[in-house]
Formats: sequence, structure tokens, C-alpha cells
Amino acid sequence: MRFQEQVAVITAAASGIGRATADIIGREGGTVIAVDNNAERLDAAVNAILRAGGQAHAYLADALDEGQVNALVAEVADRFGRIDVLVNAVGGSTIIADPAATTEALTLAEWQALLHFNLTGTFLFTHAVIPVMKRRGRGKIVNLASIAGRGLSEASSSAYAAAKGGIIAFTRKLSIELGPHGINVNAIAPATTLTERIRPRWEQRPPEERARDIERTPLRRMGEAADQAKVICFLASSDADFVTGLTIDVTGGL
Repeated sequence: MRFQEQVAVITAAASGIGRATADIIGREGGTVIAVDNNAERLDAAVNAILRAGGQAHAYLADALDEGQVNALVAEVADRFGRIDVLVNAVGGSTIIADPAATTEALTLAEWQALLHFNLTGTFLFTHAVIPVMKRRGRGKIVNLASIAGRGLSEASSSAYAAAKGGIIAFTRKLSIELGPHGINVNAIAPATTLTERIRPRWEQRPPEERARDIERTPLRRMGEAADQAKVICFLASSDADFVTGLTIDVTGGL
């Protein structure tokens, strides 16, 4: 029970990697503060944790809205007296029509949308949570980057690569700022992960392309949300007390 008596704020908790992370933390004794902007999926995620015997609370909010983020964090800190873990799971590449668009094909609006979607929520929640964690002299922040941020994704645009590269740099810089306050800051960099949003797109690709993706992955399979969540939970737990500033590639060896 690695998260017994801990309060964990998880954004994008209603689906994908965020939900898989919430499920694990809920099973392992944590109080899950599940944040999402989709009420139906959020209620389903929280109810699943409750049915499994865990503790979870739904918070409907837009992670890109500063006022909503600040109000949510203040309410959680007042209600529970602490925030031990923050998982910034908001992000993705599929908010534009062609997630693999070349730089020449990208519009300025698409560039700005991807930077905003992948960076702003991470900054806003981190900014709001820092004073809460500083008061207790401890905390764990885990961000979601991508191998696109390493320049290693053929299927992602340069805008997405720039945004996720920003997450990697933000994570490293923040770890230096917050280390003296007992706060660990790390990230994961997933390869293609078959979440609810990504799986349909992947399955629409020709069989030979899917086979090629599997063949070039040393572990010979595509990643699932739970594969990413397990590494997030390692970084969010006391098992990683002496790990900070790190971005772990979770790619099946790609």
C-alpha cells in the first residue's frame, strides 16, 4: 500500500494513462483527486475506484483555466490538509486534424493549440500545488512527456515534439528549484500507447504498418495505459525518494 494516507491529484483522470494511474493509486491506499472536463467519464472512473474499495473524489474542471485550477487546488488543500502527489496527465497530439503534420503543413493556430494543450495545464497545476507541498516539506510531481520530445517520433508533428520537449526541460528545471524543499519532480516519455483515444487511429492503419511498429519494438508489443501508469506510480511513491529531474522513456525498448 504505497499511497496509504496520501492525497494524489491526477489530471485527465477519466481516461487513458490518467485513469490507469488513478486506478493503481486508489488500489494502493491513496485518496484520488480525479480531475477531468468530461463529467460522464469522470464519474465512471471514480465509481470504479470506489467499487474496488478505494477512495476517490471527482473534480470537474478545465486544467487550462487558471481560475478553475487555483480554486480546485485551494479546495483540496483546505479539505484534506495536504497534497502529496500531483500527476500532470493532460496532453496529447490528436487535437489537430493531422497529428503527424509536417512543419510546412502546420498552421500557426495548430502550433499554438498543441503548445497550449500540452504545456499550460502542467504549468498551472504545478504552480498551484507548489506552495501546498512546500508547507509540508515533501511531495511528488510526475509529468507526461513523450518520446516525441526526444525527436524520436515519426508520427508526431514538430509542434507536439516542441511541447513535449518543453515538458522534459520544465521537469529538469523544476527539480532543481524544488529539490531543496523535499519535492521530487520527474516525468515519463511514452512511445505510442493504445489508450482509448489512440487505439482506434492505430487500428485503422494498414496491417503491415502495425506489424512494422511491433517488429521494431524490442518487447514486440505496443504499450498500454497500465504500462505507463506503473512507472508513474513508481515515481510518485517512496520507492523513488532519491530520484528527481529524470524523464524515463517507457517505450518497450524502442
